[in-house]
Amino acid sequence: MNTITRKREWRQVAVWASFDWANSAFPTCVVTFIYATYFTQAIAADELSGTTAWSRAVAVSSILAALLSPLAGALADRGGRRAEYLMFATFICCAATALLTFVAPGLESAVLLALVLFAVANLAFEMGTVFYNAFLPELAPAGAIGRASGWSWGFGYAGGLVCLALALPMALAPDLLGISTEEGFNFRAVNLLVAIWFAVFSVPMLLLALRLRPPSRPRVRLPQAYRDVVATMREVRQYSEAAKLLLARLIYNDGLVTVFAFGGIYAAGTFGMSLTEVIIFGIAINVTAGAGALAFGFVDDRMGGKRTILITLVGLIICTVAAVLAPTQTWLWVAGLAIGVFVGPNQSASRSLFARFVPEPKRNEFFGFFSFSGKITSFAGPLLLGTATAAFGSQRAGVATVLVFFVVGAALLLWVDEERGIEEGKSLADSAAES
Repeated sequence: MNTITRKREWRQVAVWASFDWANSAFPTCVVTFIYATYFTQAIAADELSGTTAWSRAVAVSSILAALLSPLAGALADRGGRRAEYLMFATFICCAATALLTFVAPGLESAVLLALVLFAVANLAFEMGTVFYNAFLPELAPAGAIGRASGWSWGFGYAGGLVCLALALPMALAPDLLGISTEEGFNFRAVNLLVAIWFAVFSVPMLLLALRLRPPSRPRVRLPQAYRDVVATMREVRQYSEAAKLLLARLIYNDGLVTVFAFGGIYAAGTFGMSLTEVIIFGIAINVTAGAGALAFGFVDDRMGGKRTILITLVGLIICTVAAVLAPTQTWLWVAGLAIGVFVGPNQSASRSLFARFVPEPKRNEFFGFFSFSGKITSFAGPLLLGTATAAFGSQRAGVATVLVFFVVGAALLLWVDEERGIEEGKSLADSAAES
């Protein structure tokens, strides 16, 4: 491969990764740090009911995304309209997020309207990632899929944090920027910033996606896409290594979901951190997660995705034990930052390894199943943590349950044969091309 071709490929990877920079503003500012807190404290009747309602909106939209992703992926594969679906999902997410700006606390049915708009935005966000991820095996240079995935994940963390850095002054120091505080507009305006950020920075990837469209795009109907998904599930033996990877990820990803959902609660409840301290703690972990994803991309390409994931799981097990046993805030900080170092590359390497297994004709459908494996049992970790916390009367006992998911997930991953999985994807792609 000549130097010019290689540079062109990496330019395309940079454009692809810019979408991660764009869309990460939504989970960072809306789902995690700013709007979720504002909703529970200002729009909902009280913080307890608001937290319950918000968690249900997250759960419903995530489960819908899990169930719809394989079907949407099959539609994209058969009809060749991946670019259009990515554009549509991006538009819906941006539009619904922007509309959240105008749902004031005093508005009639404000709670319901805010929850519906958020659920629609979150569903569109999750669906968009299916089509976005499916570009990875197509765009990544040969032998560099780990770096491409890692850099994209790192850019995503960076983009979310930069947008958060712009949003925090809007929310916390609006007078300096001349932003109204009436009915919490300074907090609601963060949604408009996120929508504009996502829309503007997604343009390069959307234009690239349009250029990569196939010249002929046959019409496809929903029943046929449904039959494709059913056929793939029945032919799971042909994709045995991909199926085993999805099963392992289904388990260990529940541990990651639980860490994200309850890390702040644990820091505040057991170590007495204030809300401001928890936010700073969360930002710091995101920084180390982005750095880890960038750094481990080279490890992924040199040692393989399976080994990289196993290294991160061992690291997560050790760091979780340290967090459970931490005697002081300082020790929790050390454990938390170390957890971040392994969280980023775990997510990135999971995506890159799966991308190596994906047969070209079914890329979108397979990444639909990838989304499915990351969402469908995401309730299990929080449920087990809550049960253990109540049974033992200790948050430390609850957090310790996360170890179950990391250990079991790692054990299942040991059964995955990376080389065989790559060969399965290639052979299935060749079979499809011949037919």
